[in-house]
Amino acid sequence: MAAPFNINREFGTLQNWVNGERRTPKTETYTPVYSPYSGKEIASVPLSNAADIDDAVKAAQAAFPSWAETNIKKRVQVMFRLKMLLEDNLDELGELAALECGKTPGEAKAGIEKGIEVIEYSCSMPNLISGGTQEVSNGVDCGLSREPLGVVVSIAPFNFPFMVPLWTVPIAITAGNTMLVKPSEQVPLSALRLAELLKEAGLPEGVFNVVNGGQEAVEAICDHPDIEAISFVGSSRVARQVYVRGSQSGKRVLALGGAKNHTVLMPDANPDISPPGVVDSATGCAGQRCMAVSAMIGVGEISPLVEKMKEYAKSIELGKQMGAIINKESVERIHRYVDQAEEMGADIIVDGRNATVEGCEGGYWVGPTLIDNVTAEMPIAHDEVFGPVLAIRRVRSLDEAIAIENANPYGNAASIFTSSGEAARHFSRKANAGMVGVNIGVPVPREPFSFGGWNDSKFGVGDITGESSVRFWTKDKKVTVRWFPDTNRSWMD
Repeated sequence: MAAPFNINREFGTLQNWVNGERRTPKTETYTPVYSPYSGKEIASVPLSNAADIDDAVKAAQAAFPSWAETNIKKRVQVMFRLKMLLEDNLDELGELAALECGKTPGEAKAGIEKGIEVIEYSCSMPNLISGGTQEVSNGVDCGLSREPLGVVVSIAPFNFPFMVPLWTVPIAITAGNTMLVKPSEQVPLSALRLAELLKEAGLPEGVFNVVNGGQEAVEAICDHPDIEAISFVGSSRVARQVYVRGSQSGKRVLALGGAKNHTVLMPDANPDISPPGVVDSATGCAGQRCMAVSAMIGVGEISPLVEKMKEYAKSIELGKQMGAIINKESVERIHRYVDQAEEMGADIIVDGRNATVEGCEGGYWVGPTLIDNVTAEMPIAHDEVFGPVLAIRRVRSLDEAIAIENANPYGNAASIFTSSGEAARHFSRKANAGMVGVNIGVPVPREPFSFGGWNDSKFGVGDITGESSVRFWTKDKKVTVRWFPDTNRSWMD
């Protein structure tokens, strides 16, 4: 088959985006950007250093006083225009994100649409942060206002190059902050395009900046004395490091990490909806999302449902219904987990190893992979694989399944497929996860409900979207006022 879109675009040597324009960084170190569809280099991206971070921070600092003093009803107009620009350019933006991160264009567009929901929520911020005033004692009024923090940063992962920045940028900027985004060095194109759209939407220079880079840039962000807050999305290992290092330098930090999401399949689950629902939850976005179901726990006699899952997984067409893996190293890591499970006695009932796609032979591909009869000692049972791989364990009771879910160190998401309201209620109350689904394998909350997990899936307080996001990107100012009557003046004066 032909490639699903133009996978042969090239973008040359990229720059950062500082003070409303592309700027050549001070660093002399660059790294190639490869498209997962072709395996070919499509760009070269700078690995910015501390001087580049400082350059962008200075631009954001200079822009902050004027932007913070701009009335919020004017600030929010930028978000209204950005929403329209994203919608008008959705096909182009979806293909751009797909090219660099490996999603199908449809999946990439869905991620942008989720980001647009956050923009819509930010457009209500004149009401959300309006504060209030109360007479707390005779003649004494106390009022609350939510003030911007200053220069803030969003560090975004490779798997959602538009959506994750759009989780943070609309709220942070509408609140009056100025901002840096540090995208993954594997997917720099979407963030730079977002910068162009924000400029077109009327955002003043310096309010939004993009600094490309890797570990050195992240460390410089954590250490910079003039950055007030950091949001991070990525692996739990790095999330913990960013949280600790950023917090030690006095910053607010909210760092979202990885996951090992479990779904429980009950024998009474809908036989038509549940099997494809579980498989799609595991293989959507090629399993490269923190909400992916990577472990299924079957309760009782579920073999007929597993057989339907097997049939459905084999029907998924790579390149059309499922995208590519981000890089060659990730493909090799996924293969190692599957190989190891097979060597330890698990049954590979759908094998996605050594997959290829016609027209994209140089790309990085793993097909849907279902592994049955997984046991607790197998690494695939508890490690985050981050690929289209579903590990299936079997138990006798729902409480056994809940115990397995609760024992894992992550607490991002958990779900159950059942026709029993009693089972669903019991699971929802007992599951040790911040996001729970019933007959929904990927229970992503929609605005205004906030996104965020528990335990080793999150470091910091609050969630990254919704009302928690408004609180994270603002600080409360309380003003208490008392006026005294002028005894030397009459009411007629």
